[in-house]
Order: sequence, then C-alpha cells, then structure tokens
Amino acid sequence: MITEFRAQNFKSWEDTGTIDFAPLTGFFGANSSGKTSLLQVLLMLKQTVERPPDWNGTIDFGDESSLVNLGSFRDVIYRHRQDLSLVITVSWNLPDKLTVTNPFGDSSSPIETTTLSFSTSVVKLDRHSVILDSFTYRTEEQRLSIEWNPEPNLRSLGSNLVFLSGPLLRCYGLRDKSLSDSELAFWKFEEEFEELFSRMSYLGPRREYPRHQYIWSGQHPEGVGQHGSEMVSTLFSGRIQRLDLDEQVPRWLQCLGLIDSYRLAPISDEGHGYEFLVTKHKSGPEVRLTNVGFGVSQILPVLILSYYVPEGSILILEQPEAHLHPNVQAKLADVLIDVVKNRNIQIILESHSEHLLHRLTRRIAEGEFSADDMALYACQINDGTSDIEPLRMDAYGNISNWPRNFFGDDAGDVVQRAKAEIKRRKANT
Repeated sequence: MITEFRAQNFKSWEDTGTIDFAPLTGFFGANSSGKTSLLQVLLMLKQTVERPPDWNGTIDFGDESSLVNLGSFRDVIYRHRQDLSLVITVSWNLPDKLTVTNPFGDSSSPIETTTLSFSTSVVKLDRHSVILDSFTYRTEEQRLSIEWNPEPNLRSLGSNLVFLSGPLLRCYGLRDKSLSDSELAFWKFEEEFEELFSRMSYLGPRREYPRHQYIWSGQHPEGVGQHGSEMVSTLFSGRIQRLDLDEQVPRWLQCLGLIDSYRLAPISDEGHGYEFLVTKHKSGPEVRLTNVGFGVSQILPVLILSYYVPEGSILILEQPEAHLHPNVQAKLADVLIDVVKNRNIQIILESHSEHLLHRLTRRIAEGEFSADDMALYACQINDGTSDIEPLRMDAYGNISNWPRNFFGDDAGDVVQRAKAEIKRRKANT
C-alpha cells in the first residue's frame, strides 16, 4: 500500500508537500484543480516500469497507446520552466518483511524493513534529452539509504548512505548487476519498486460505449483495460479462476438499483461472440446492454475490476461515479468500502461527487468504516498553481474545514431564486 506521496514541479503543482495515503484515498475539487495530475504521476511511473527491456529512456511521458499521454518534459514541468527538476517521492508498505545484508556491519546483523521510500529527480539536459539527476531508496527510520547521484553529498545524507554508480535503468535502477553487499540490497529495493507498480490497476473516466457483441478468445487480461474494453474477457477469466465475480457483480448491480441480473449468451455454437443480456426487473424480458441506461455500462468496469484484481492490489479510479444518478453515486461508496475492507485493496480515486463523499463520511459516523482508513483531500488552483488541503475528519465523519463552495453554492442559489421570484412578482403587480 502506498503510504506517502510527493510531487514537485509537475504540471500545475509546484510542490504538493507530503500527502498521506490511506487504504481509501480520495481527491476532490473543481475541474483543472490538479487532482487528476496527482494520479498521472503514479501512472507515469507505472508505464515507465512496464516499458520493454530494450527501452533506453529515463521516464515515460507516454503516447496515444499509454495509460497516460503527457507529451514531453516541457509539457509536464511546472510553468514550462525547463530549468526546474521534476521530483517524485513515493513511500509504501511491503507485502512481506524484507531482509537485506547490512553493508555497514557483519552478516549477522541484517537490516529488516516493512516500508520503503523512493525519490527520483529528473532534469532536461538539452532540447532532446531528459536525464536522471538522482534517485534514492530508503528503508524505514533511514537505517539504510542507497543513492545514485553523479555528484554525491555524503554529509547531507548521513552515515547510512551507500552511493551507487553505473549505467542507469530508467529513473529508478541500474542496468549492470554486481555482487557487492550494498548492490545486493539495492537489487531487492529495485525489485520491490517494480512489484509495487505491477500491483497497480487503472480505470479511466471515459469508459467505452456498450457493444452489441463482445468477443472472448480465451485470454486472461490483467484488468478491464483503461476504458473498460476488456470487461467481458475479465468476467470469463474470473470464472475460470473461480473468482466470485458472478456473485459480487450482480449483487452490487441489484444493490445500486440498476438491473436485476445479466448473462453472457453465445451468439452461435461456433466462434467467440457473445451478447451481454440484461434483465432490468425480476421476471422482466432480457434486453441487450445497449438498450438499458448508459450508467450500467459505465459502472460495470468499476465493479468487475474491483473484484477481479488480486488481493493486495492498488486501484486508481478516475471519476468512478461518471454518468450515474446521484443516488447511485452515494451507494457506490459502499462498494468502495467493501472492496477495501474485505479484499485488502487500496483505492485511490478522484471525483466530483459530493454524494459519494457524504456517503463515505456517513459510514464513518455509523462505525462501518474507520476514519483512520480514509484520507480525503480538497484540491484547488490559485493563479495557476494547485494547492491541496486534507479534509480534517473526526471519528464521527465530521469535516471541520469544509471548503467554501466546495461543491457549488446550493444555499446561495436557493436564496437568489427566492429574491428573483419576489422581484418578478412585485413587477407584475
């Protein structure tokens, strides 16, 4: 699970400061306030890690086929200031305790850690080259720091620093393997970093339109695809893996009040085509997914992905409430809580939905979820620079620093409507 995050000089963020993450972490705010950019930093690191072995770049800003397409260094650096460094820091809990050889002592005193922290700094060298300025791995309590830096400053980092050199692997590792105690520890840190992002799945805000026909040729995708295009393949794969998708997904569709049931019907005895048939009401007729409310096809990838990924995964969800009625948006909060509590999944989301937020805080008040397991943030932008503020929430779900006009000014609209009515009635008498 990611525990802390910080980005400096990324798009509208001059410095996010250290952001504490929880099992359920949500970013809320107006359009273009910078909340999506926070997710993009993590996706940028993920696609960097997942590049083919022969890729020689430093950090992957993406293209049209990537999880996120950010353009170039100039496009992502704060205020297009190409003299600045892009700095990213991520801390996370390890799935299992990690033991490494202590390079500062004998072999009988290994270093054990359950948490790692990684920081990288990327700079623009010239018109075409983006290079690594430095990267650092640290264990908990900084018992061991391993850094690659062309100009190391040993004093500033303390006595537990190991300095690395050699040809780089992207922004986080080295290409050449060796067998020194310090580098043996480093390889484990690098592997843990790659493993962190292998556990991360992403679903974007614009899910694809429902189809008249879906194809499954036996593949087992890692997720539903960033636009939900693989959701049917994922359903079939889940059946083969004996996952409980066919129990959980229909259950939540009923709880959300969207449909009663669904089934995947083969179009013929030959081929791999299937119709997604839906029963909207018990004992009602079956219709194609294309013939029911659009919200059903938009929430399906969210539900399927949430119960398909392995336990211990990290889900990044952009606007999971998109195209849903406010009542369903609120109920979606119960889905997220169930996934976090019962599947040991970390969920990181950005949303515009006050209905979702209110239901989350209600469940805290009811004791269904702990405030310690939830971190909610308000993002806003001032003079082109994004700011973030944690929503201070007590054990009963009360938010003490609710931003003014956070979700608009409902009360103001009511007052102004009443004033306008009085004014018009006077004019008509």
